[in-house]
Amino acid sequence: MNVLIVEDEELAVKKLQKLIAEADASLTVVGITASIEESVDWLENHPAPDLIFMDIELADGQSFEIFEQVNVQSTVIFTTSYDEYALQAFKVNSIDYLLKPIQKEDLQRSLKKLRDLRGSQQTEGVPFSIEKLIKELQLQQQPIEFRKRFLVRQGQRLLSIETSEIAYFFTDERFSFFKTHNNQKFLVEYTLDELGENLDPHQFFRISRSVIVTHQAVEQIQPYFGNRLSLNLHPTFEKEAIVSREKVSDFKKWMGK
Repeated sequence: MNVLIVEDEELAVKKLQKLIAEADASLTVVGITASIEESVDWLENHPAPDLIFMDIELADGQSFEIFEQVNVQSTVIFTTSYDEYALQAFKVNSIDYLLKPIQKEDLQRSLKKLRDLRGSQQTEGVPFSIEKLIKELQLQQQPIEFRKRFLVRQGQRLLSIETSEIAYFFTDERFSFFKTHNNQKFLVEYTLDELGENLDPHQFFRISRSVIVTHQAVEQIQPYFGNRLSLNLHPTFEKEAIVSREKVSDFKKWMGK
């Protein structure tokens, strides 16, 4: 595969070239550009490479501007020192997003992902096509639509409750419920496994097999035996809200976001 490197730091270019050579001897670096202007000019005057390693922060701006100026017919692996551009990166032809300093194992994983995608086309009995691969990537990387509301019953009425009104979900006697921030309790016709797949993980965290909480519901966090955590929830939760041991580390990170 032919590779273009878009990177404005000389040392980063040398390191990436070394990693590429070590990770896959079949890759050939056919060009190196250091700016938006230079990259656009290169892409307009050379055959499209199979793959582009593209730094996001360049001397003359962000490399996303390249896509606005030229039709990029190559798959892209973004390389950057910052993680806040991940969502924007996956709106273009990106198959991966590698944080600097890039590790050989991460690069190999990205290349395997590209090979697997290429192989999936060939097993379907069609010639490999960059255009088809890009379409597949864009379909795979469509943003997930999380649940925004739940339709629940209150007596003879049906109510639409926004997820922003929900404090936590829990199971009781094999049924699933949620409580709102104003202490209303409703039955939902989903298991916690199903809820976990459809709730925004930035808003909701499953602390155990039986409880999913929001940030706003957590009033107090206390150590609990077995390297677990005990939570005081608001509104009051009638049972114990215990963060299971294997989830403690991720829960702490989530609470800090």
